[in-house]
Amino acid sequence: MSRYNKLAIIASIYIILLVLPVSAIPIEGITVAGQRVLALFILATLLWVTELVPAFSTSLMILGLLAVTVSDSTPFILRDSLPPETLLSYKEIMASLAAPVIVLFMGGFFIAIAATKYKLDINMARVLLKPIGSNYANVMLGLMAITATFSMFMSNTATTAMMLALLAPLLQNVNKQDPGIKAMVMAIPIAANLGGIGTPIGTPPNAIAFRYLTGEYSMSFGDWMMFAVPVACVLILISWYLLRKIYPTSIEAINLEIHSAFEQSAKAKVVYITTALTILLWITSSLHGINSYTVALLPVIVFSLTGIIDTKDIKQINWDVLWLIAGGIALGYALEQSGPARAIVNMIPFDTLVCLTCL
Repeated sequence: MSRYNKLAIIASIYIILLVLPVSAIPIEGITVAGQRVLALFILATLLWVTELVPAFSTSLMILGLLAVTVSDSTPFILRDSLPPETLLSYKEIMASLAAPVIVLFMGGFFIAIAATKYKLDINMARVLLKPIGSNYANVMLGLMAITATFSMFMSNTATTAMMLALLAPLLQNVNKQDPGIKAMVMAIPIAANLGGIGTPIGTPPNAIAFRYLTGEYSMSFGDWMMFAVPVACVLILISWYLLRKIYPTSIEAINLEIHSAFEQSAKAKVVYITTALTILLWITSSLHGINSYTVALLPVIVFSLTGIIDTKDIKQINWDVLWLIAGGIALGYALEQSGPARAIVNMIPFDTLVCLTCL
């Protein structure tokens, strides 16, 4: 079946869900607005899962369809069937593109681009590797720890690419047929994924969850790390143990002849200081009162004003990730405000589940 046929089937499912009578939807109390949002949720889920179109395209589609089907900017022909109180604000929908969590991620992207441009990331990795020694198991654990640390503030993909480039020369003088090579290489992406758990900007799902931790459930950047970093550390240790068991090796030592040379230019020093200050302010936000979203503006402003990040560098920002997050935020807002999220939760027999756990 061709890609276009699959898209046609998914689009047909969406249209059918839109035109069905509300009474045919097996969710108690659902409104017309809720039905339209639920149909869009299913459409978006199918597109994200099948990857028939880029993920960010689906997110942009979410913004557009929400605005024209259930907002106060909906065409009159579609708006007549919606009670005024069920209309969503088109301003709130569009605001998803500039939500504070988007700024938080953008701050992380600016740090990652500047760190790569002035080789702060690779030089820091080399410095941290030096005291580890040459024992195979210790080198693997050290690489995993460093990879996880960087992936807390950089994209997992960029961190993995950087660390694998650093690993390549370390494995030049060992037996290429030894299973330990597989373990060492696999350790990098595993650690990058686990390290992403450690901060709200480590991976997009963290940022979306962080956005909802408000009010009495609010959590600062540092609070998140206090909970998530120990979890990541335990998972990394388990992974390290399993990799060595699954891929036993005869390699005893790895030669670590690593040389680092930090740039000493004025702009490089600005990168070092700004990055350190931003991370420090993020971790201590509960002490000084500046929230994480505001702190994220520091590298954006400083690196832009000083020319560290120029027009060419801006193009390296993962805009698709930011748009993907924006679509998720808009869809979450719509599901919450139009009722399906609450209705679906109410359908779950929590009392029965609690009783079953007591047996």
